Amino acid sequence: MKTLRVELGARSYPIYIGQQLIDNPDCFLPAVRGRQVLLVSNETVAPLYLDRVRRHFVDADFIVAEHILEDGEVYKNLQQFEGILTTLLRHDFSRDCCLLALGGGVAGDTVGFAAACYQRGVDFIQVPTTLLAQVDSSVGGKTAVNHPLGKNMIGAFHQPLAVVADTGLLTSLPERQYLAGLAEVIKYGLIRDGAFFSWLEEHRLPLLQREQDALMHVVEQSCLNKAAVVAADEREAGVRATLNLGHTFGHALETALAYRDWLHGEAVACGMLLASRVSVARGWLAATELTRIETLLQGFGLPTRLPAHIGADELLALMRRDKKARGGKIVLVLLDAIGSARIDDACPEPLLRECLSAS
Repeated sequence: MKTLRVELGARSYPIYIGQQLIDNPDCFLPAVRGRQVLLVSNETVAPLYLDRVRRHFVDADFIVAEHILEDGEVYKNLQQFEGILTTLLRHDFSRDCCLLALGGGVAGDTVGFAAACYQRGVDFIQVPTTLLAQVDSSVGGKTAVNHPLGKNMIGAFHQPLAVVADTGLLTSLPERQYLAGLAEVIKYGLIRDGAFFSWLEEHRLPLLQREQDALMHVVEQSCLNKAAVVAADEREAGVRATLNLGHTFGHALETALAYRDWLHGEAVACGMLLASRVSVARGWLAATELTRIETLLQGFGLPTRLPAHIGADELLALMRRDKKARGGKIVLVLLDAIGSARIDDACPEPLLRECLSAS
């Protein structure tokens, strides 16, 4: 097991990375301050792993309740959020209770938002079971649910007590879910770690075969990169915004598709290539680096073209509504080079429309 820390003063917390961690009570029990624990999972993950987590708390005489969410991005909504709150209230959970999110990014984001709101904020632990959640969404304290008019538009910053990333769980992850998680891994190489991007190019086959050494490295390196950014800028006043590379395009695409058809990581992959093309059009990124980016994304089976029925005007309208927009102006994360990102709040919309139409 490797242990990293997100350094946020009094809100600092560990990230545990390794195999069979969900069977280790020392990853869970020391973090919990009260005696009441609500275990929240989804209908896919709960039958596989919930009993293994529950027994730690039952054996230690905690008061344990459970709540099962429906599975899928389309269910990351206020109805599911309210269901968690209802369970907490029905079981008379107090302010020193702890929620535990066992699942992918949808479960983690929804549970984290419920923890942020219940009695104005209670503790929670992240136990991410997908690659995307282990390398990105479980770390950093961004919690939210979606609205039909926009993704992640309702949420709060609320840091977990701990993140338990069991890489052994990734071997049974469905192929499409696994590949979608690699999009967020690639993102770290693009925005701040060019050496890591080169490592991904060189280790494509071990990653496709899910070799444990390779998985441990990508989870650790991704979490190191994200922890450093979050520690420097917890609430996205500056450098943390670069973590949104591809997300303005990707979130618009997810919203246009009503949170169906494409996974979050797939939309981000396409969005990162679009951002790279805009970066070339702006005269910042070299065309040879765009080719490397496209080759790596395609090498991991990730989409690089928009669906034929999604038009540029529809995406631009949604991008103007994005939570990162300022004064109706679209704000983008673009690239100067592989490993170096910048914020662009002055990209001409005709250029954006041209790049979207060409994709």
